[in-house]
Amino acid sequence: METYDLVIIGGGINGAGIARDAAGRGLSVLLCEKDDLASHTSSASTKLIHGGLRYLEYYEFGLVRKALQEREVLLKAAPHIIWPLRFVMPHARDQRPEWMIRAGLFLYDHLAKREVLPGSETISFARHPSGAPLKDAFKRGFVYSDGWVQDARLVVLNAMDAAEHGAKIHVRTACVAARRDGEHWLATLEREDGCRFEVRARALVNAAGPWVQSLIEDKLAMPSSKSIRLVKGSHIVVKKIFDHPFAYIFQNPDNRIIFAIPYEKDFTLIGTTDVEYHGDPAQVAIDGDEIHYLCEMSNRYFHSQIAPADVLSTYSGVRPLLDDASDNASSVTRDYALEMDLKGAPLLSVFGGKITTFRKLAEEAVDKIAPLLGCGKATWTAGAPLPGGDMPGADFGRFLQGLRQRHPWLPEALAERWARAYGTRVSKLIGKADSLAGLGKEVLPGLYEAELAYLADAEWATRSEDILWRRSKLKLHLPANAAEVVDAWLAARAQPPREALSA
Repeated sequence: METYDLVIIGGGINGAGIARDAAGRGLSVLLCEKDDLASHTSSASTKLIHGGLRYLEYYEFGLVRKALQEREVLLKAAPHIIWPLRFVMPHARDQRPEWMIRAGLFLYDHLAKREVLPGSETISFARHPSGAPLKDAFKRGFVYSDGWVQDARLVVLNAMDAAEHGAKIHVRTACVAARRDGEHWLATLEREDGCRFEVRARALVNAAGPWVQSLIEDKLAMPSSKSIRLVKGSHIVVKKIFDHPFAYIFQNPDNRIIFAIPYEKDFTLIGTTDVEYHGDPAQVAIDGDEIHYLCEMSNRYFHSQIAPADVLSTYSGVRPLLDDASDNASSVTRDYALEMDLKGAPLLSVFGGKITTFRKLAEEAVDKIAPLLGCGKATWTAGAPLPGGDMPGADFGRFLQGLRQRHPWLPEALAERWARAYGTRVSKLIGKADSLAGLGKEVLPGLYEAELAYLADAEWATRSEDILWRRSKLKLHLPANAAEVVDAWLAARAQPPREALSA
C-alpha cells in the first residue's frame, strides 16, 4: 500500500491548487477526482478573474482586496489563458447615482496595487465603440478593468504543475471511504471500471466542492461545524451581439448583475443567474425560467433582441458557498473557510471560495497543514508561472509573434488558438513537425492527432467532453458529430495494434 503525506479529494480549482502548492513544498501528494478535472463548478464559472465589484455593496472589502491582489498575480502567472478585459457599465437614471458608482470604481481601482490593468473612466456612448449596440436610452457609462480566464484550463495547469513536482493525479477515481488508522488515514479509491485500491495518508484534504459537506458526513461519518449553500449559476451562449473587444456588466431592476462577454470570437456569453439549488450537483442544468430571464435582461440593454430559440449552448454549475445565513442567494459570501479537524490524523476541509482567490486559498491551506507534517518550506506560488506561462515579461503578443515566425506553416487561427491554450508548451505539440502533415491526421477541422495525443497523454483527457468542452471550447465550432469522431479516435488509440493481439 502506497503512503503519501497528503491525499486530496476533489479535482476542481481548490484541490488542484492545493496539490500544486503542497507538491512544490516537497510533500508527497495524491489527488483523486471522481470525474474529469474541473468537470463541475470549476468549468461552469463566468470565466472572470475579478475582484468582485458588486461585493463592495455587501461591505466585503477584505474579500475584494484579496481578489484584486490575486488578479495581478494570476495575470502574470498565466498570460496565455488569463488576459485583461475592459468592462462597460451602462448607467440608467433609475439606478444608483453616478457619484456613487464613481466612488465605488475609485475604491475598486485603489483597494490593491495595479501594475497590469488600467483604471476606470466615465464614457459617452456617442463617442465610445461600446455605445453602438446599446439602446438609445443609454447615454453614458463607466469602463473598468478585470481579467478573463479559461477556467477549466486553469485547473488542468495547476494539476500539471503538481504532477511535475511529483504529485500523483488520478482522474475518474472516486474516494468511496476513508477512516483514521492511528496516525494515518486509510482511503479507499475506486476507478471507473470498479477496481478498488487503498492508500495511506498522513493527512487528508477534502476539496470536494459541492460534495464537501456530504463527504464529511457520509463518507467519513463525522460531524461538520460548517455548512454550504448550493447556488446554481447558469449561462447562455448566442451568436455575437456586438463586434468589439469590450464586455458589459448590467445592473438590473432586481439588483442582480449580468455580464455579456465576447466569447470564442463568434459568440456572446451571457450570465449568470443565482438560484438556490437542492438537487444532485452532478445533474445541474439550466431551466426555462433562467433562459427567459437572461434573454430578457440582455434585451433590456441591446438593440439586438434575443429569444430562447436563439440560444446555441448553455451551461450550469453549482457554487458551494459558505452558508452565512444571507436572505438571498446573490448576497451569500464568496469568501472561504478552512476547517481543520485534529482528532487524530489531520483532516482539512475547504468551504466556499471563488476561482480568483484559489491560489491564496491553497497557500493558506498548505500553511495550515504542512507544519503538522514536519514541512517548513516557504510559500512559493506567488511568483511562479503556471505551465506554458513562462513568457518573458508575460507578454503574450510577443510570444505569439515569435511562434508564427518559427512556424510560418501553421495556419494563423490554429497558431493563435494553440498559443492561447498551451502557451510555451505548444512546442510539445509541434515537436519536430515542419508542416501540417507532421501533426498527423486532421481528425476534425483544425483538430490534429498531435493535439489529441497531447491532451490524452499530458492533460488526463479520456473522452470527447474533456477535449471539446473543458480543455477547449471546440464543441461550439465543430460539426454535430464531433464528439463521436473524437471518442472513436480515443477508443482506437487505446486498442493494442493487431500484431500485438496475434502475438
